[in-house]
Amino acid sequence: MSWALIPLTEEQRAIQRAARDFAREELEPGVADRDRDGRFDDSLVPKLAALGFLGMMLPERYDGLGLDTCTYLVALEEIAAVDASAAVLMSVHNSLPTQMILRYGSDAQRERFLPRMARGEVLGAFALSEPEAGSDAAALSTRAVRDGNDWILSGTKAWVTNGNLAGAILALARTDTPGDYKGARGIGTFIVTPDLPGFRVGRKEDKLGLRSSPTVQLHFDEMRVPASNVLGDPSHGFIYAMQSLEHGRLGIAAQAIGIARAALEVAVRYAAERRQFGKPIKEFQAIQFKLADMATKVTASRALLYAAAAARDRGEPITQFASMSKLMASDTAMAVTTEAIQVLGGYGYVTDYPVERYFRDAKITQIYEGTSEIQRIVIARELYAR
Repeated sequence: MSWALIPLTEEQRAIQRAARDFAREELEPGVADRDRDGRFDDSLVPKLAALGFLGMMLPERYDGLGLDTCTYLVALEEIAAVDASAAVLMSVHNSLPTQMILRYGSDAQRERFLPRMARGEVLGAFALSEPEAGSDAAALSTRAVRDGNDWILSGTKAWVTNGNLAGAILALARTDTPGDYKGARGIGTFIVTPDLPGFRVGRKEDKLGLRSSPTVQLHFDEMRVPASNVLGDPSHGFIYAMQSLEHGRLGIAAQAIGIARAALEVAVRYAAERRQFGKPIKEFQAIQFKLADMATKVTASRALLYAAAAARDRGEPITQFASMSKLMASDTAMAVTTEAIQVLGGYGYVTDYPVERYFRDAKITQIYEGTSEIQRIVIARELYAR
């Protein structure tokens, strides 16, 4: 696909090529098998780290690459176009866990976690959602009670990507008391490590898509967390998370665009090769219109995403842009993968071609990091905030 609308620097082109080569050489050969078996290949983590892809936006002082948002998204799209499960590992790790510690953590927390996260020695995860608190995230019930120099956390977190692999999990818990409920301003963020007493990994989810990306429940059974693991103000954790979600939503948009682009490329090739009624199906207007609409959606989604990323790199507020990008890209992923299956017909419905996997992987982009409905609420609120 052409990148003509997005002028890349030489450095960005080099990183794009590195990501594309890695995806084709390391990810593509086993991607279908990993998807079928629901199996995560832990050998991919040090390989991603060796390329610097697990610390792309961390400063060099923490062993990161010190790159901008746009460059990170260029690499992420290339990974997602081949293996969306690997892309979500990269996206989650590079967004909320590392960026929240970088932005709100103490010097000691940054020195303790960020270099190891950049080197791939410690994976990051984010634990906000609960069985009864999804879109209404501020309604979470996991509770943290101060006990001397520690906090005692009790509760269950749901749908935690990398939760069984991570060495640094940013978990949110209520720090107010039942008699003094403070809503969103009564929630803290805690850096949870799996060695803490009371930490337990629960059920691994059997999912429709992203099957080789592990998604688990986490149980905190009166888990004792040192006060030194509290991120910033113990009453501002939810605020930190909401401010950081903007970055995560850009990553999910890039993932969705990568999935959609891959489906479009398969459909374009297939339409040129498949013959019906004596000619390639690309010569039928019905197919041409589908491909044209698919390509337009992918290109428009990418243009919006990079406009948002450029605004972020300029230091401008992007709450509305980030939600628009995720909304448009995730809807594009679903629309394009659906039409790709239609172009391939019966072949699109079987596992001989990857478009059925792209279709399954695309759906979650409309759900996690804030559903499409939540994105529309955010966008509408921003209209009136202005």
